[in-house]
Amino acid sequence: MFPSPASVARPQPAGVQSAASLACAPPLSDAARRLGVLPMPNLAWTPEVEAATAHLYEKVKAVMPPVEWPFHAPYVKAINELKKERNAVILAHNYQTPEIYNCVADVVGDSLQLAKLASQSKADIIVQGGVHFMAETSKLLSPEKIVLIPDARAGCSLAESITGADVRALRAKYPGVPVVAYVNTSADVKAEVDICCTSSNALKVVESLGSDRVIFLPDKYLAKNVQAQTKVQIIAWEGACEVHERFTAAEMLRYRADDPSITIIAHPECPPEVVEVSDFAGSTAAMIDYVKTKKPKRVLLVTECSMADNVATETTGTEFVRPCNLCPHMKRITLPKILESLIYLREEIVIEPALAVRARRSVQAMIDLG
Repeated sequence: MFPSPASVARPQPAGVQSAASLACAPPLSDAARRLGVLPMPNLAWTPEVEAATAHLYEKVKAVMPPVEWPFHAPYVKAINELKKERNAVILAHNYQTPEIYNCVADVVGDSLQLAKLASQSKADIIVQGGVHFMAETSKLLSPEKIVLIPDARAGCSLAESITGADVRALRAKYPGVPVVAYVNTSADVKAEVDICCTSSNALKVVESLGSDRVIFLPDKYLAKNVQAQTKVQIIAWEGACEVHERFTAAEMLRYRADDPSITIIAHPECPPEVVEVSDFAGSTAAMIDYVKTKKPKRVLLVTECSMADNVATETTGTEFVRPCNLCPHMKRITLPKILESLIYLREEIVIEPALAVRARRSVQAMIDLG
């Protein structure tokens, strides 16, 4: 099934430095100074690696051709061994690639679900397979743990569309109006708002505040989709997800014209006209649940492309049509970078304590709401 080990060159560890080059590496993190740097494992494709990872390839073989596995498998084996040595837990968002989501992750799900579950674990280290604001949220909910993001450049167009200073300016412009922040925001923003929300509970959070007006940030499309369901006046920030805003209603209608039986499931970060022509709209967790419970024969997931691959590995009898909009930030997280993160304990998330207290309060307010 696979190329023979002798015919496959050792994978080049993209972004992973050898032990010999450690002297040229960036300064060690505080965590690495305390806990030490681990040696670089052997990353050759060998019969031992093939045998040790065969059960994991079974999970992804429907979405990964055999020729690719010899390049992933050595990293998968090394990561799964090193995370035990580090007492680390790896979180993978639903948008991570299948080899991360299925083969090295300990917890999978949406951003808040990951942070909540990680806070309940006995791990000393959290490695965030996701983007920067997710790692910050994990740190807020697990301040005693070391939280790492394998690539600190893994950002988010939504989170980067607004700052804490912007929130303070909104409060000055609309005095007394409560402020709701989507969890897709930085700790700096979370520290300035009254309460956070997710795409699944946004309506409940907005209506819980008992106000006839609410400032909602940063996603204008999520705000519009919530506005369609409530009498509360929503003052929206003009942010958008660069993945979801590219979908159009015309595109959805073309899929529908080609196959009237197709089930279209959209994320509420999509424009309202996309949601309107869809059969269902919900958070990533709700989208996955819909597929698993309704079992549509043919489905179009209107969200980041990798999620369809990950749901496909967990379901049978459903054909997935993939309108492939990739998140370039999510794709910064790779197996080589996760390995590097475990070896060198990079990149560590550090949040100023006073800021963390204020930011944690808005997240906890949402959790307490239920």
